[in-house]
Amino acid sequence: MKSEHSLWRDVQRGETKTLELKERLPKGENLAKTLIAFANTSGGRLVLGVNDKRQVVGIHGDEFDLMDQIASILHSHCQPTLLPNIYLETFEGKTLVVIQVHRGSHLPYFLKAKGREVGTYVRLGATNRQASLEMIHELERQRLQQSFDEQIAWDVSLEELDLTPLLHAFERAGRSLDSSKMRSLKLIRSDQGKDYPTHGLMILLGRYEQVEIKCSRFKGNTMKVFLDKKEYTGDLFHQLEQTEAFIKNHLHLKAEILGLQRTETYEIPISAIREALVNAVVHRDYSNAGRDIKVGVYDDVVNIVSPGGFPNGLILEEALEGRSEIRNRVLARVFKELGYIEQWGSGLSRIRELCLDAGNPKPVIKEVGDFVDIEFYRFFGVAGSENVGETPEGVGENSGNVGETPKVVGENSGDVGETPKVIGESSDQAPTILDLMKQDPEVSARSLAQALGISSRAVERQIAKLKEQGKIKRIGSARGGHWKVMARVFLIQRETKL
Repeated sequence: MKSEHSLWRDVQRGETKTLELKERLPKGENLAKTLIAFANTSGGRLVLGVNDKRQVVGIHGDEFDLMDQIASILHSHCQPTLLPNIYLETFEGKTLVVIQVHRGSHLPYFLKAKGREVGTYVRLGATNRQASLEMIHELERQRLQQSFDEQIAWDVSLEELDLTPLLHAFERAGRSLDSSKMRSLKLIRSDQGKDYPTHGLMILLGRYEQVEIKCSRFKGNTMKVFLDKKEYTGDLFHQLEQTEAFIKNHLHLKAEILGLQRTETYEIPISAIREALVNAVVHRDYSNAGRDIKVGVYDDVVNIVSPGGFPNGLILEEALEGRSEIRNRVLARVFKELGYIEQWGSGLSRIRELCLDAGNPKPVIKEVGDFVDIEFYRFFGVAGSENVGETPEGVGENSGNVGETPKVVGENSGDVGETPKVIGESSDQAPTILDLMKQDPEVSARSLAQALGISSRAVERQIAKLKEQGKIKRIGSARGGHWKVMARVFLIQRETKL
């Protein structure tokens, strides 16, 4: 249980993937949705007695009666049964009720009245989202301690596959690969005496449409104009090599005189870029067709976006501290065997260390909706600066980018025929701009576009409309300021959700 002061700090940061704030007890199904979403994702706490201004107002009435109501609601609405830890916290003489739910072991959890297929919810950012059928299947695999890439690809014959790229990768690493090794790595599995490839083998060979990396070089700091665009398919090793070459081709070299020799290095450490690409390839979600890895090179940043968010309930803070949760076990085993992965759980922290060691700004790593987003800053002369290791002011995630086209890598910037998202009301189906701004007041327009799945122009129009309606206000400069969501707007949203 967290201390009172720790809880207060969390409340002041606002709602997150693992924290929901309410002034009063939500109605039965709405309460159940939030706690189900926590149980299916990373766990979390729902705190009662905090208003939309993040002020502690306390609860009204008998707290023990309220705790009994909570237990009764969950028993009536949730399946399998949820057993939260319900406790009281006191701050400045006011009592709060905290409902803490850990990530469950009987996934998926869902609303009894709606059933598993339409009543399952997951947590994305600070919102609850109805789980797709693919998400539900992934939750079931997690309950069974299985991964998508370990399962048999029934529709493919092993004999029709060309294993040459995989054999060459093992040869380059000085490793052998025979049928026995392929079984131990779960690249092939047997059923009734017949060998089949697994999804992992199919992914490594690039045999699925979603196994693709889209790379774009944009003019300036927005995605309005393409200077170069490539889409890489084929085996994963080839994709990694080609993507690294694409990035190198669009980076500047910086020269240093060491002794009598002139040494040239890339403005961003290639080892950090390579680590980020390997992380994206190994840990992304392959179970959902139609999504791919996107790489964008701009004048100010290199952006790598992989679909799927963090796996198995992992949150960003834990990932940066070295906790390892592996979504794709077959891919992880193969890449570890080939030396692409040095140590489990070290990837994200190593990316930051490599940049700092090179005198570069610390890259920004974020989970935005159902994606993991890494931004490397392109700067010269950072070494020796007083701000080494600091995120440069006015760049990246702290940028409001009002009036700019956000960076949504690899997507067309046009929005002809696009239906804008509803902006003034909260939804359990998907987050809104207001939800995301409340969750992270420093969220950039690029992140908003990506999280909402709409174009940059649509985001600009919605931001302008919200400002005109007085629902949001920009505090500080476009580059270094933050958003303020007017409290009355979220009071309406809360009443809608309740």
